[in-house]
Amino acid sequence: MSQEPPAWTFKTFPRRYIVAVLAFFGFFNIYSLRVNLSIAIVAMTGNRTTSPDETLTKEPEFDWSSKEQGLLLSSFFYGYIVTQLPGGWLAPRIGAAKLYGAGVLTTAVFTLLTPVIARQGLIPFVALRILEGVFEGVTFPAMHALWSRWAPPLERSKLVTAAYSGSYFGTVISMAVCGLLAENFGWASIFYVSGTFAVLWCIVWFLFVSECPHTDSYISPEELDYISNCLGSTSEAHTHTVPWKSILASLPVWATIIAHFSENWGFYTLLTQLPTFLNDTSNLKLDKTGFLAAIPYLAMSIIVQCGGQLADLLRTKWGIETTKVRKLFTCGAFIAQTIFMLATAYTHSITAAVICITIAVGSGGFAWSGFSVNILDIAPQYASLIMGLSNTAATIPGIVSPIITGYIVQNKSEAGWHTVFVITSIVYLLGATFYAMAASGELQTWAKKSPLHGGESVGFESDSEEAAVLLLPTDSH
Repeated sequence: MSQEPPAWTFKTFPRRYIVAVLAFFGFFNIYSLRVNLSIAIVAMTGNRTTSPDETLTKEPEFDWSSKEQGLLLSSFFYGYIVTQLPGGWLAPRIGAAKLYGAGVLTTAVFTLLTPVIARQGLIPFVALRILEGVFEGVTFPAMHALWSRWAPPLERSKLVTAAYSGSYFGTVISMAVCGLLAENFGWASIFYVSGTFAVLWCIVWFLFVSECPHTDSYISPEELDYISNCLGSTSEAHTHTVPWKSILASLPVWATIIAHFSENWGFYTLLTQLPTFLNDTSNLKLDKTGFLAAIPYLAMSIIVQCGGQLADLLRTKWGIETTKVRKLFTCGAFIAQTIFMLATAYTHSITAAVICITIAVGSGGFAWSGFSVNILDIAPQYASLIMGLSNTAATIPGIVSPIITGYIVQNKSEAGWHTVFVITSIVYLLGATFYAMAASGELQTWAKKSPLHGGESVGFESDSEEAAVLLLPTDSH
């Protein structure tokens, strides 16, 4: 059997690409549900215009301090950090596609309830955001488990990054549209619109996505043969003994974790605080602030797509080692982000600041073709668990960064915001240094054998990822 992908037409569009497209919109909704508060909170805590000529205003509906806003913006991540490892453990047992869809659906329902809960007080609102984080926390580990069954090794970069790029498109559209919704229909409309779209997506996801190629009723025999040949057969009855000691002692695993932490520090800092930064340092209205805040994520959404294609091209056409490709994309992105975040800290022009932030955030698109796909290189059969571990560490910035920023910029000064950007650039630089020293693109020794039911084991004789065989637990039905 050949490992060359079969030819296809629009009538025989590959099912793995359909999974990627629907996963793209899944992450689009996930980040729309996550970032909507970053825009809404500006409207919720700002003066309200009550006349067409903007001469009459009312007090803000919510009088939260910057510390309280920081707590509210970070509260999502208190819940999110709890379910990373459980999500990685559950995904191959109850079904990765089911778990992913359920995580989005539950978060969407909570989002629809947000306006009612927010008016009950700060504490109920914080509790609701924590619950949203709990249920959304399973989505990234679940998707890694799904890709371990659907993504042929030499298509991993483009399939994984195509799906994850939905996060950045979701951020772009959400920031732009939420500003318009708040200005024209009130802040509550932000939660109603984003929640409704997510519920509609969930219906499509449950109808069209299967747990693996072998259970997909619409996959062509040629595509099924291609994926099975690349990934190997899936055992229908076996158990894993997870080598936690080897995983936790592995430098390549820690390289992905540290890189993920570093990227998310900058990403979450700007995701939660960029609209507030623009509001504090300019006299722009909220709808224009939303559009400006969306520009960096538009750049990232484009670059992450191009990065995935380029990474696979370097490996397949030019024969560059996977390790070198992962380090080039991750470290190169982090160095660029370090430089331009420092430039942001020392500029006094809002235009220059937006340009520097756009380049910094956009550069992160290349990093996702490095460290995030790297998990599937070094230990594909444990990808969901390692992604859960990695995303647990990478959620810490979402908790810590908004709170630190809230303390630093209490007086809304430009100098305070510059301090925030300097801290972010230092984190990027440390991440680049560690990843350059410790990362690997090779299948790890401890991941080359998987205990099978009855004591039999399957070995991996080749160090190349093309020879990796994925053996995952059977889905529960």
